[in-house]
Amino acid sequence: MKNSEIAALTVEEIKEKLASEKEALTKLKFAHAITPIENPMKIKETRRVIARLNGELRSKELSK
Repeated sequence: MKNSEIAALTVEEIKEKLASEKEALTKLKFAHAITPIENPMKIKETRRVIARLNGELRSKELSK
């Protein structure tokens, strides 16, 4: 997810997306712990998306 796509979301949409990304990260970590997943870079990408969502959410909350 690109920064421009995240910036276009509302606060509620960001919170929903954040929750789903955190759930996906948990599932990826469990899957990787049991058997190595095919593309472990997905874990890194998911963490970065979560960080982008948190940053945008914080900036929108401060601008209110």
